[in-house]
Amino acid sequence: MGQQLTMTPQLQQAIRLLQLSTLDLQQEIQEALESNPMLERQEDGDDFDNSDPMADNAENKPAAEVQDNSFQESTSSAETLEDGEWNERIPNELPVDTAWEDIYQTSASSLPSNDDDEWDFTTRTSAGESLQSHLLWQLNLAPMSDTDRLIAVTLIDSINGQGYLEDTLEEICAGFDPELDIELDEVEAVLHRIQQFEPAGVGARTLGECLLLQLRQLPASTPWMGEAQRLVTDFIDLLGSRDYSQLMRRMKLKEDELRQVIELVQSLNPRPGSQIESSEPEYVVPDVIVRKDSDRWLVELNQEAIPRLRVNPQYAGFVRRADTSADNTFMRNQLQEARWFIKSLQSRNETLMKVATQIVEHQRGFLDHGDEAMKPLVLHDIAEAVGMHESTISRVTTQKYMHTPRGIYELKYFFSSHVSTAEGGECSSTAIRAIIKKLVAAENQKKPLSDSKIAGLLEAQGIQVARRTVAKYRESLGIAPSSERKRLM
Repeated sequence: MGQQLTMTPQLQQAIRLLQLSTLDLQQEIQEALESNPMLERQEDGDDFDNSDPMADNAENKPAAEVQDNSFQESTSSAETLEDGEWNERIPNELPVDTAWEDIYQTSASSLPSNDDDEWDFTTRTSAGESLQSHLLWQLNLAPMSDTDRLIAVTLIDSINGQGYLEDTLEEICAGFDPELDIELDEVEAVLHRIQQFEPAGVGARTLGECLLLQLRQLPASTPWMGEAQRLVTDFIDLLGSRDYSQLMRRMKLKEDELRQVIELVQSLNPRPGSQIESSEPEYVVPDVIVRKDSDRWLVELNQEAIPRLRVNPQYAGFVRRADTSADNTFMRNQLQEARWFIKSLQSRNETLMKVATQIVEHQRGFLDHGDEAMKPLVLHDIAEAVGMHESTISRVTTQKYMHTPRGIYELKYFFSSHVSTAEGGECSSTAIRAIIKKLVAAENQKKPLSDSKIAGLLEAQGIQVARRTVAKYRESLGIAPSSERKRLM
């Protein structure tokens, strides 16, 4: 005698649906609809009666009669007009917007020819454009010899997504066939032509060269143009380390003049390729919608994200209990699977609602006041409140999103560890990050706050955080160290 836990297929299906995101769940539902004839979508206005489907013809008949009547009315009204008046209302030649030849040429130009074996549908229908394709398009418009074009294509292939040339000219020159007799000067000359392409600064080998290329494409009358070119050419390292005293001394500029030069340099783009680099869009569909009604926060599922399913009543009526034929057995199994699938969806929605309701109950302060009012919350707290295991809560909160008046957040965003306060309370790490971000935004840019200073300001508010913890939170927010945040006023 013994006890053991068995994972039934129904339980496995419920767990699998629970951890799917909304987009993955929609795909799973579509596959179930295609494979199981017993399942169907419940559209708005549909009911669950088992009436004869042939009755739909009777419902469509009145609409058809209305159209016929309207046609008869228009015909009868037309018959009352005299022939001359009728001819005046309809001109002999109706105006058209386009000619058939234009439509035919437009449609035929996008189709492959009979002998075009390399035609690719995706290259003509893609939404975005890569940096290489953008540069090659400009190269095709530039007059070049065959050798220079070969060099240009090789150089473009060596440009990374940020717009910089990754390989050295010596390496690129050594990669050509010796019979072509391509010299280093030829490669450098072609590179200079590519550096004139858009976006400005593309094909540079260093950051200073990238900024210098962009400065050269600005109007010659731009103020402080010469000083900016000298700055990015000779003193780019001092600018990176923000050693403004050295810059003022070496460039013989006053503080106000240096600030204007730096503002001109900062208006440039250090990563020109990012303007063209295309990426696939990521769509986020909220699973739960939270809104405030009077003084209460209401939680509801996003009904538009998940289609409603039901068992097809007509097909379900064909199943006979006593029949053991192969067709009837198949239909019975499909009916059972359809019921299990619908039940698993209902279980998923109920669990998601329970977890989301408890999260909103714990994080009312965040919904009312923002990140600084976020309370500490761990999976165990929600699991204990809803009576489920922590692993189930982890599945529910993964790739599930909540739409709030403050934006769309993943459910995991509301969970954070706690830090003790001087008064014996607790403060969440999310709230501490928000406070650090607020302190940095309000700091004196001439004397930015160090990590130790931020830790001291937090301690003054009753939050005991070590300097290393402040540095970790600052890095997670993408905030640079104090030495790199220094600015000229």
